[in-house]
Amino acid sequence: MLHIVWEFHPKPERVEEFEKIYGADGDWSALFRNSPNYRQTILARDLNVPGRYLLTDIWDDRASFIEFKSNFQQEYDRLDKMCESLTLQEIRIGEFEAL
Repeated sequence: MLHIVWEFHPKPERVEEFEKIYGADGDWSALFRNSPNYRQTILARDLNVPGRYLLTDIWDDRASFIEFKSNFQQEYDRLDKMCESLTLQEIRIGEFEAL
């Protein structure tokens, strides 16, 4: 399993919208569900650092995610561009393989 991990700091006035779009039933998950190899998205709020979130997208493997992005690049880019206004900071932590 591939875990793609991000750190986000949403704008305080946009937190509710951020949580809705990036949550398990949000727009990103809906887009990813176009692939049979997408498993789930986990959005977690930091209990010690206000305004900090970790997001993990889980795929069967790296090849599945690459194939998805190849097939849905325009939709991915459109949604990514739309969501830029929600955050102060977005950091891609990395891609991890579950052991």
